[in-house]
Amino acid sequence: MRATRLTKPPANRHDWKTIRSLLPYLWEFKGRVIAALILLLLAKLANVSVPLILKEIIDVLDQPKALVVLPLFLLLAYGILRFCSTLFGELRDAVFAKVTQRAIRRVAIQVFAHLHSLSLRFHLARQTGGVSRDIERGTRGISFLLNFMLFNILPTLLEIGLVMLILINRYDIWFFIITLLTLLAYIALTLIVTEWRMIFRRTMNDMDSKANTRAIDSLLNYETVKYFGNEAWETQRYDEHLQQWEKAAVRNQTSLATLNTGQSAIIAIGITLLMLMAADKVVTGEMSLGDLVLVNAFLLQLYMPLHFLGFVYREIKHSLADMEKLFSLLDENQEITDRQNAIKLNAGNVTVAFTHVSFSYETNRQILFDVNFTIPAGSTVAVVGQSGSGKSTLARLLFRFYDVTDGKILINDHDLRDVTQESLRAMIGIVPQDTVLFNESIYYNIAYGRPSATQEEILAAAKSAHIHDFIDSLPDKYQTQVGERGLKLSGGEKQRIAIARAILKNPAILVFDEATSALDSRTEKNIQKELKQLAKDRTTLVIAHRLSTIIDANQILVMDNGRIIERGTHQQLLIKNGTYAQMWKLQQQEEQTQTVIAFP
Repeated sequence: MRATRLTKPPANRHDWKTIRSLLPYLWEFKGRVIAALILLLLAKLANVSVPLILKEIIDVLDQPKALVVLPLFLLLAYGILRFCSTLFGELRDAVFAKVTQRAIRRVAIQVFAHLHSLSLRFHLARQTGGVSRDIERGTRGISFLLNFMLFNILPTLLEIGLVMLILINRYDIWFFIITLLTLLAYIALTLIVTEWRMIFRRTMNDMDSKANTRAIDSLLNYETVKYFGNEAWETQRYDEHLQQWEKAAVRNQTSLATLNTGQSAIIAIGITLLMLMAADKVVTGEMSLGDLVLVNAFLLQLYMPLHFLGFVYREIKHSLADMEKLFSLLDENQEITDRQNAIKLNAGNVTVAFTHVSFSYETNRQILFDVNFTIPAGSTVAVVGQSGSGKSTLARLLFRFYDVTDGKILINDHDLRDVTQESLRAMIGIVPQDTVLFNESIYYNIAYGRPSATQEEILAAAKSAHIHDFIDSLPDKYQTQVGERGLKLSGGEKQRIAIARAILKNPAILVFDEATSALDSRTEKNIQKELKQLAKDRTTLVIAHRLSTIIDANQILVMDNGRIIERGTHQQLLIKNGTYAQMWKLQQQEEQTQTVIAFP
C-alpha cells in the first residue's frame, strides 16, 4: 500500500498550561524544592569561581622565577571549589528526587482514576493501545521536564548572568557585547528551528499511538486474525502508521543535524572573535596571561551548558509534546457525575422503577421509548425480545453508565441522579452475557466480587456456581492464570466464574444478562437452581433469550424496537397468544428439533 503523506498533527496544548498543571505537585514538597534551588545556586557560584581562582594561580606562577611562590592556598581553594560544584549538584539531585518521583506517581494515579470516572461512552470509543502509549510517554516527559527545566535551563541562565557581570566589570565592553550577541543568535536559532521541528515530533507521537493501537487491537483479536488468514493484512495496516512515523522521524533527525551545525557555527564564530581580542590585549599588555585563560575558560564553561541548553530546550519541547495527550486525558469531561448533595443508598428491601424512560445514545438514534415498569422488592422481572430491542440498555441505565434522556429511574423512590454512584453500584450484582476476566488467577477473578472476602467464602461461591470441581481438577487449582480477557477458559467456564463473583458480592439487586447463554443444557439446569436461590428475596432483573429460564418470573416484559409491547406472567402471555406466545412456540420447536437430531 502506498504510504500517505504526513497527516496534520493534533493541535498542541498550550505549553504554559501544561507547565502550570505540574506546579501543585511541586508545592507538595516546597521545602525540598527550596533546598534544591539553594543547592543549585551554591553549585553555580562554585562553578563560576573556578576560572577566577585559575586566573589568580596562573598570574602568580607567571612571574620571574625569583618571585614565584607556590600558591598553596589558591590551589587548595581551586580543588575545593571543583569538588563543591559537583557535591552541591549531586545533593540537589538527591533532595529533588522524591519531588520528581512523587509528581510522576500522582499524575499517573490521577489519570488512571480519571479514566475510570469517565462514562462508558468514552471507553467504547477509546483506543486502548494509544491511551496506554500516551500515559507512558507523558509520565516519562514529566520526569525530564522537572529535572531539566529546573536544573539545567535555570542554572545555565544563572551562570550566563554571572559570567556577563564578571566580563562587564573586568574587561572591555566588547567582550560583553560579542558574548551577548553570540548568545542571542544561538538562542534565536534554537527557538525558531525547534518550534518548526515540533510538527515532526507531534506527528511521530500521533503515529506511534495509532500504530500501537492497531498492534494491541490485532493481538487481542489473534484468533479472529487466524480464522480469516489476515496476518499480512494486519501487518500492512500496522505499517501504514509506521511509514508516516518513519517519515517524521527522518525529518526530525535531519532537521536536528541542521540545527546542531548552525549552533556550532555561531559558537565557533563568537569564541574566535573573543580569543582574537583577548590575545591582542595580552600582546599589548592590557591583559595578563591569566586574563586570557580566564576568558577562554569562561567561554568554554558557557559553551558546554549553552550547547546543552539547546539540547535541553529541544527535549523539553519534546517532553511537552509527549505530555500533551496525557493531560488532555484529564481534560476529558466526566459525563456522569455525582450531584453535590448526592445521598447514599442503604441496602435492604429495594424497589426499582423505570418511569417514562426514553434514551438515545446519539441524538439521531433513539433506543428506548417511554419505558414503564416496576420491580417490587424481592421480586423478579424478566425482559425478552429480539436483538437490538433495547434489553441490555436497561441494565446499563440501571448501573448509570448513561443518564436517561427523558423520564427517570427510581430506587426506593430516589432518582438515580440523586444518589452516589458508589452506593448505587455497590447494591447491584451482574452476571453479563460476555464475561471478560482479568489476566490474573481464577481465585483473583472470583474474589473481585468482594476483595475483602475470606477464602472460605470464595470457595463457597465457587461451589454454588458449580465450578469448584473444575477448578480443583486443574494443576494449579485456584491459582490457575486465565490469560488475557480469560481466553484460556471456555465461555461456560468464564460465565460460571461470573456467577460465582455475583454470588460473592451478595447484592441487593441482581441483573442476569443472558446469564446462562454459554452453558450446555445440563449445566444450565444446575445453575438455574443456584440462580433462583441467589435471586430469592432479592430484586432481580433478568434479560433472557431462552424463555424456559424465566417461566417463574413474577412479570415478563416483551420488548420490540425500544418499546414494551406485552407484559404479564408466563401463563398470561401464553393466553394472550401474542408475540411472546409465538416466541415460546418457536423455541419449543427448535428444542424438539435439536433433541431429534441428538437422539435420532
